[in-house]
Amino acid sequence: MALQELGLLLMSIVAGVIGQFFLKTGALKLGKVNAGNAIAHIISIATTPELVIGLTFYAVGAIAYILLLTRVKLSIVGPSIALSYVFSVLLGYFIFKESIPFERVLGLGFIVCGVVLVLWQKG
Repeated sequence: MALQELGLLLMSIVAGVIGQFFLKTGALKLGKVNAGNAIAHIISIATTPELVIGLTFYAVGAIAYILLLTRVKLSIVGPSIALSYVFSVLLGYFIFKESIPFERVLGLGFIVCGVVLVLWQKG
């Protein structure tokens, strides 16, 4: 993967993770959804700034991903985007104070190893 392509991959991942941060922040503002408040929550999505910002970052990430797909095989890009899972867990841990059980750390290690193997190219 060339440097420009790696840049698009990182842009897609970072924009997606930032989007997740804002979506989680906005979701915390909304509170828990149930049958009685579902319609109000759906309407509130369009008027909660954090949710709009989160969706915007998701859109930027999707655009970067589409541009990347014009240059790189899906069989490489698809698995590589899984690195966003690693950053999402770190975001949850450091920002939202979520715990990370050992099994999750192990799973993240498998994801990183898998991405390395997908990107590995013999000279």
